Amino acid sequence: MDLFAGPGGLGEGFSAFAHAGHRPFKLAASVERDAAAHRTLTLRAFFRQFEKAPKQYYDYVRAGNPKLREDLFHQFKAESEAAIEETLGGPRTLGDEKHHQKIIESIRRATANHQGAKVVIGGPPCQAYSVVGRSRNKGIDGYTPEGDGRHFLYKEYLEILNEVRPEVFVMENVRGILSAKVHGQLIFDAILKDLKNPGKVVGESVGSEYEIFSLAVPTPEPDVFGQVNYNSSADYLIKSEEFGIPQTRHRVILLGVRRDVLKSSTPETLTSTNHPKFTTYDAIGDLPALRSGLTKISNTPKAWNENLQQAARAVNRELSRNGFSLPPEFPLNGSECSYLSQGGNFVPDTTEKDTLDSSLGDLKRWYRDERIGGFLNHNARSHMPADIYRYLFASSFAMINNGASPTSKDFPESFEPEHRNWASGHFVDRFKVQARNRTPSTVTSHIAKDGHYFIHYDPCQCRSLTVREAARIQTFPDNYYFEGNRTNQYVQVGNAVPPLLAKKIASVVFDLVGA
Repeated sequence: MDLFAGPGGLGEGFSAFAHAGHRPFKLAASVERDAAAHRTLTLRAFFRQFEKAPKQYYDYVRAGNPKLREDLFHQFKAESEAAIEETLGGPRTLGDEKHHQKIIESIRRATANHQGAKVVIGGPPCQAYSVVGRSRNKGIDGYTPEGDGRHFLYKEYLEILNEVRPEVFVMENVRGILSAKVHGQLIFDAILKDLKNPGKVVGESVGSEYEIFSLAVPTPEPDVFGQVNYNSSADYLIKSEEFGIPQTRHRVILLGVRRDVLKSSTPETLTSTNHPKFTTYDAIGDLPALRSGLTKISNTPKAWNENLQQAARAVNRELSRNGFSLPPEFPLNGSECSYLSQGGNFVPDTTEKDTLDSSLGDLKRWYRDERIGGFLNHNARSHMPADIYRYLFASSFAMINNGASPTSKDFPESFEPEHRNWASGHFVDRFKVQARNRTPSTVTSHIAKDGHYFIHYDPCQCRSLTVREAARIQTFPDNYYFEGNRTNQYVQVGNAVPPLLAKKIASVVFDLVGA
């Protein structure tokens, strides 16, 4: 069961895990409140009903026409009904009285005749715990952590744990949960304590008890009371780039194991050895090049190219003052850039040969699906002309400086944004390039608001990352289609757990309960 599922990153990883040619984990229920994410979740649940998805699925995701989705679900009625049942028939909110009974009834139906092990996965929303969210909350008049119900959404997770009593659960959240406080006390300590005996917390006299393990460091020897105590709460932190994920995403992931299961098995950790460190180019280098769109002036290829050339001359002047020039890869006459499109819901793959290094075989096989014939959700957003200047300067600066992005003090005065706090020193990385030969930064939902922190490394493209590029960094397969408008899609991708990391976690869980 996947709680607070978002678009389904954790569920995708568990569903994709295979052992001896068999996929042992089947999603029985996925709970998500956001309507767009729920549509994505249901479509993916439909996709998983097949050994090989039908041609009509690809027709729909390439076109993105809601009528084709309706026809698809009608044509494959049994599979669509199973998918709708899995995602509870619509968006549902844990903790909402109107939805609580429906969620419980769906879970009971799913588990009524199940004979094998049960696993609960998911993580409560993180806005109350994240460092950025806490900083924002401080600016809200009258705000107190004690009055913010989001701090206590994990108790809805406890309710489901008590209902299901799974052999194992996996709970994920942001790094900030380790330092967030309520009533002056660390909330993480309370969460760990409550997760060990969820039944007691929700008022049951008898319930399952759990030990909480880290997936990142070896398990210490139990103390005289049989308790496992780690040296630091930071031991629960997973650094994704150390486990073959092309992203410096650091998240707290807790592995809860029911005490009776521990009598026969003790969990292993994820292994961080022999994993390659992937770069931005490794993740997105084979995707079609696109130009950004333009706001405030005519959004035509001609206008875009003219604006780019004006930006090139201005950037070259500023760079030359410091003894630099535009990288040789950038064509000053613009002829190499003028043919680019802005992309769209579907962009055909026109490459004649494999553009990825052969060492990326496993990663490429995870991503690619040749039946698509191209790439989904690959549409460049539009930027105002002044940002084209800034993006060109930033990407050129990164190429010259071994991938380092310019800080606010590096920006020429003529390129500085009209932001009253620009010179405050708080915007040192306001414009950040996802450098070609470095591991990409953490993809967050903020990418939906603006793309300044996610600038493409190629100066010729002069834009922020597309939804598909962000999804690649998050390790979603290319046949994973994100529903909703582009803002909805960015939010879904930014809030997700990388499916490839989830697949590795599933391997650890299977070793505990799969025999």
